[in-house]
Amino acid sequence: MARTRAFDIERCLERATDLFWNRGYTGTSIHDLVAQTGVERGSLYAAFGGKRGLFLAALEAYDRDVRRRRLAEAERTTSALRCIERVFRDWVPELIDGERRGCFLTNTAIELAPHDPEVAEIVDKKQVEIEAFFVRKIREAQAAGEVRADLDAASAGAGLLASLLGMLVLARSRPDRRLLETVAEEALVRLPRATQ
Repeated sequence: MARTRAFDIERCLERATDLFWNRGYTGTSIHDLVAQTGVERGSLYAAFGGKRGLFLAALEAYDRDVRRRRLAEAERTTSALRCIERVFRDWVPELIDGERRGCFLTNTAIELAPHDPEVAEIVDKKQVEIEAFFVRKIREAQAAGEVRADLDAASAGAGLLASLLGMLVLARSRPDRRLLETVAEEALVRLPRATQ
């Protein structure tokens, strides 16, 4: 009979994600993880292979539970253009009113991606997915007559990704509501409205 783990994996990941998100990979020790999760060191190693394995699992859990959920919530709006606007405008209060820790994925891109090929590949994949989301929504907005048909959706989507990532970095380094709102509005100017 297979032995069952003596701890809740999802709860452990949630607590580890919070710690990595606040302190980064380098600033978090295995001792910190044991204290934060309440799971013994040996059990963490058995389940995740060590600090790095736990970090990668936490990054995937964050992507699933935060990034994908936020985009899915935005997508529930009736208009493709409103969906894009919601990503930018609705995120500002969250970024400012919360713990001002930015985005775990973006923080990881800055901390580890430049010198860790595996992490760089993970981050790249997630950013490509966000960009594709914007491109798809722009094309839907064009088809619905909300955005000018002659707009290059691929270029505009790349620009929106760059603006969003800039906002997420600023949320941590310079969390000024007015600045973030300005960045959000400037990003949305890239979507010229179709003439009625």
